Amino acid sequence: MTLLTLKEDVLIIKELTVGPLMANCFICGCSKTKEAVVIDPGGDADRILLALADDKLKVKYIINTHGHFDHVSANGKMKDATSADILIHPLDAPMLGSLSSNAAFFGISVENSPPCDQTLEEGDTVSFGDTTLSVIHTPGHTPGGISLYTDGVVFVGDTLFAGSIGRTDFPGGNFDTLISSIKTKLFKMDDNVKVLSGHGPETSIGREKRYNPFVGQF
Repeated sequence: MTLLTLKEDVLIIKELTVGPLMANCFICGCSKTKEAVVIDPGGDADRILLALADDKLKVKYIINTHGHFDHVSANGKMKDATSADILIHPLDAPMLGSLSSNAAFFGISVENSPPCDQTLEEGDTVSFGDTTLSVIHTPGHTPGGISLYTDGVVFVGDTLFAGSIGRTDFPGGNFDTLISSIKTKLFKMDDNVKVLSGHGPETSIGREKRYNPFVGQF
């Protein structure tokens, strides 16, 4: 588990690598109110719950950046333990009921997620404590992929990686749509915005503009 940042004694961001496909799960908590969200609980619910307990955080929302099983497999256990609402874009919401069959393609056994409690669209906001996440629809990896922005940090799921981009060969993926999401939405942000991806290390908008070989000249 990595403590990424503590900004102005308000926002706690913890990163845990979870599940058999080593997805990044993020805990965002308000140190003042102890309210938190969990972004992409892809497995290892017990570890996520322990990390929350370390800072005495209470989960208000479980947010899925997209519906692939490696990012949502612990939805059910997290909801059972916290009673938090599950949030996802409506275009990916149906995927929560077919996790078992999708994971079986990789030889992995997981349980289906409970249905979402709320859906998130472009322009929506998610608030917890003194922090607000802005929802950005960034399709391409999946039709309902979203990114979440707050105060110099953007959680991008599998849209953009350090030196790479999300796969587009799964059902619902589209390369041109993904590149458009990156260029017209993520790359409009300031260069110093920190990018926290669904797999791999953190990067920045500026670094990916300059060096990401999959996006081309920006």
